[in-house]
Amino acid sequence: MTWETVIGLETHVELATKTKIFCSCTTAFGGAPNTHCCPVCTGMPGALPVVNEKVLEFAVKAGLALNGTITRDCRFDRKNYFYPDLPKAYQISQLYLPIGRDGTVEVGGRTVGIHELHMEEDAGKLVHDPWLDQTRADYNRCGVPLVEIVTEPDFRSAEEVIAYLEKLRSTLQYLGVSDCKMQEGSLRCDVNLSVRPAGSQELGTRTEMKNLNSFKAIARSI
Repeated sequence: MTWETVIGLETHVELATKTKIFCSCTTAFGGAPNTHCCPVCTGMPGALPVVNEKVLEFAVKAGLALNGTITRDCRFDRKNYFYPDLPKAYQISQLYLPIGRDGTVEVGGRTVGIHELHMEEDAGKLVHDPWLDQTRADYNRCGVPLVEIVTEPDFRSAEEVIAYLEKLRSTLQYLGVSDCKMQEGSLRCDVNLSVRPAGSQELGTRTEMKNLNSFKAIARSI
């Protein structure tokens, strides 16, 4: 039996704004741990978020560049999960009414469908220290603005995935929406993969490989 690989991508792109998505803290990479934080991005009681207009502008730019439809009425939702890198215990994202839908990207003679593009905030970062046998939380990245670009399961090989990501990266860099520095986590990928008999229209059991931040790692994991 001949098997076929079916792949879809969720690409997280940090936006090149000077401040975070819901507060005025800096988005600068690095810095001493927990120095780029405030009551809003760490979820202190009574702190209220105010959306950064530049984030909306960059998300619309990216959506139009990917031939998507911009939603006139969109909203943010709370995505609840409990993990040490998320001090609020929920992430503000767009689950039901994303800013962009139904885009396309032409790569190597194949049309890749863009299911949706939505805005959300990034989580913090856990730093594992094997010498001290400790894990420490750095919340500097909490609230850094992201767009998540979700494709349809239109890829059939690692080569097609890398070609798409190279085109996506160059497009977003040209727009000035993101620097796409993968070594700094500005562009990260979740790879959703399944296999099925060639010619079948049914999707197989999906696996998800999360937070891959280099083309080499993405190709190797596929």
